Amino acid sequence: MSEINSINKVRSVMEKSSSGYYQRWRLAKDSLARVGVVAGGLSVILAIILIFFYLLYVVFPLFLSATAESVSQYEVPEQALGKTLLLEVEEQNEVAARFTDSGQVVFFEAATGKTILAQSLAIPKDTHVVSFSQGSPVNQGAVIYGLSNGQAIIVKHQYKVTYPNNVRVITPSLSYPLGEQPLVLDDSGASLDKIAVQVGDDATTIVVKTADSVQPGISKIRISHFEKEQGLFVDENALTRTDSVLSQRAEDVDDILIDNEGRNLYLLSNNGRLAFYDVSDPGNPSLKQAQNIVDAGQKITSVAFLNGDLSLMVGDSSGLVSQWSTVRDKLNRPAMQKIRAFKVSDKAVIALKAEQRRKGFMTIDANGVMGIYHSTAERELIKEPVSDSLAVATVLSPRANAMLVEANDGKIHFWKVDNEHPEVSIKSLWQEVWYESYPKPDYIWQSSSASNDFEPKYSLTPLVFGTLKAAFYAMLVAMPLALMGAIYTAYFMAPRMRQLVKPTIEIMGALPTVILGFLAGLWLAPFMEEHLVGLFSFAMLVPIAVMVFAFCWQHYLPKALLNKIPEGWDAALLIPVILLSGWFAFTVSVPLEALLFHGTLRDWFKSELGIGYDQRNALVVGVAMGFAVIPTIFSIAEDAIFSVPKHLTVGSLALGATPWQTLSKVVLLTASPGIFSAVMIGLGRAVGETMIVLMATGNTPVMDLSVFQGMRTLAANIAVEMPESEVDSTHYRVLFLAALVLFTFTFVFNTLAEVIRQRLRVKYSSL
Repeated sequence: MSEINSINKVRSVMEKSSSGYYQRWRLAKDSLARVGVVAGGLSVILAIILIFFYLLYVVFPLFLSATAESVSQYEVPEQALGKTLLLEVEEQNEVAARFTDSGQVVFFEAATGKTILAQSLAIPKDTHVVSFSQGSPVNQGAVIYGLSNGQAIIVKHQYKVTYPNNVRVITPSLSYPLGEQPLVLDDSGASLDKIAVQVGDDATTIVVKTADSVQPGISKIRISHFEKEQGLFVDENALTRTDSVLSQRAEDVDDILIDNEGRNLYLLSNNGRLAFYDVSDPGNPSLKQAQNIVDAGQKITSVAFLNGDLSLMVGDSSGLVSQWSTVRDKLNRPAMQKIRAFKVSDKAVIALKAEQRRKGFMTIDANGVMGIYHSTAERELIKEPVSDSLAVATVLSPRANAMLVEANDGKIHFWKVDNEHPEVSIKSLWQEVWYESYPKPDYIWQSSSASNDFEPKYSLTPLVFGTLKAAFYAMLVAMPLALMGAIYTAYFMAPRMRQLVKPTIEIMGALPTVILGFLAGLWLAPFMEEHLVGLFSFAMLVPIAVMVFAFCWQHYLPKALLNKIPEGWDAALLIPVILLSGWFAFTVSVPLEALLFHGTLRDWFKSELGIGYDQRNALVVGVAMGFAVIPTIFSIAEDAIFSVPKHLTVGSLALGATPWQTLSKVVLLTASPGIFSAVMIGLGRAVGETMIVLMATGNTPVMDLSVFQGMRTLAANIAVEMPESEVDSTHYRVLFLAALVLFTFTFVFNTLAEVIRQRLRVKYSSL
């Protein structure tokens, strides 16, 4: 007996120790799971925070202020060689050039003023320089000297870069595109009082203002066009020349400008008169427009082309700089129109220089205050006093990161400029902007072009609009189908049928979106274009067929047959009805379209309503992306409805409520937080979708509410353009800004959705 008691005691002790061991192990696992869940949640929050701050880190430089810093000042090099007509500096900001009124070109170190090389032009004896002009910077730095004997010399300054012993050496030189000897532009030997030139690879255009030898005191505007002859046996340097004379009253012409293509000629007078000519046919120039471009009582004090030569920047004596660009009028005729203006000073603008690679420009007023502006962004970037003396000549470097200013006190001031992202402003990102050659201000996204004189258009508004438009049409398709399907599956459907339907729909969510986008772009879009009437017929006939079938089923079928159908399997009977009605809708649409619209519905929309039709449009996106979003909304909503406690539904039915009353008054209200979450998660999926939108739309950033027009979304835009953007460029950072906008939008929207969901949960938790 004592042995049995001992055994029981041992067994009891072992059981206690065993149960204690398992209890401790279970508590340890619970603690480990709790730590893991907390760590995982904190890791997700940390990852989101890091993503946000990384996006902010990349975007932040866009909004940094530009700066300018004085580096050095020194005496004008080789002052004895004449007064400065033009300052130039090469791309590396190491070598500068000074063109003088005596026909000398002095190359010197930009930072120190040390002379590198001085060269003389072949100016004939007993003549002197009476006019000077600079060609477009895109034409390799050509300048022209007009002489007192009716001749002119065209010269280019060039810089050869070599690396002996791995040290960069820049060697300046001069070249003569039309020969070193002067060109005779006026056979009578009249003085070339004003001159302008554009030098191209195959053609050169020169415009001069000369005195009339027959009528003293009268001036003429002459156009000379030189073009290289083409032919197998033609000398490489052979030129054909075309001359013409304008009927323009030349006495009032104080500035002459030609665009870089040699097509448009602008004649300006100090009193503000502008004459705009088309000289694309050198032998037959035509006047397009003549008008005043400054306010009454003001004088034009400086003028320059903006980069690309599509706009004139005109500075006047009141300190105003206005931008004039060619705009097509209602009759499709080109006309100069003021699209914006900058109040840069209260004094006259005496110098105006445009950037060579962006739509920025620099001004200097009569007080020696320098300002740098960007036309498209309408931003004042820098405003600094450069010199106490009046500026004689200025230049902005090709990269716009340095400038030289010569003052009339005989000193040259060398400045460094830090101005990386002038194109970005609140206005350029979110407001309408009047771009060059556009008839009116508009929201435009066009970030790149094949030419360097392109005006970047970084409006995010059409991208945000496209994102919301795509999400709206996707949710318009997905929400009714997903929510109605979830309600029926969770509340009315038989358990065995639910076990088939729910996993099938959830598997749909595993389909790669690139496959859906591929099918939508290559099959669905052409199919919908060909069967547009069939699609609308399907949307109308299928619901009608379902309602008619349900009415007949309820009222005309024998009760015995009704009782043989198991409860909850009614939806299976609708499958053939939907298939047959859908087939009938697409079959009857072909003759119906021909009968009602005498052609295609697309043509009828265009001719009668003015609504265009793009093959890849919002309708295609709505169907394809709706198909992708349905599984997400359905699965979450169905789980929420199915999880409503049974005692609530049973109690409602026991109190005499019908199934529909129970559904609407009890089930849906109790499940509303989950249903709302399903909709919000589906919306987040639609907003962030990339591949379907990328492949199923025209991917054009247009702002059009029409369901038959395409769009471009923020996500698709990032996917398309990020691989092509230069790292740390303005384009690159604006794309990150688009990602930050998308991130902020989804974060704020989901936060608000969670707040609403929690309030719904509290409100209906007492049910």
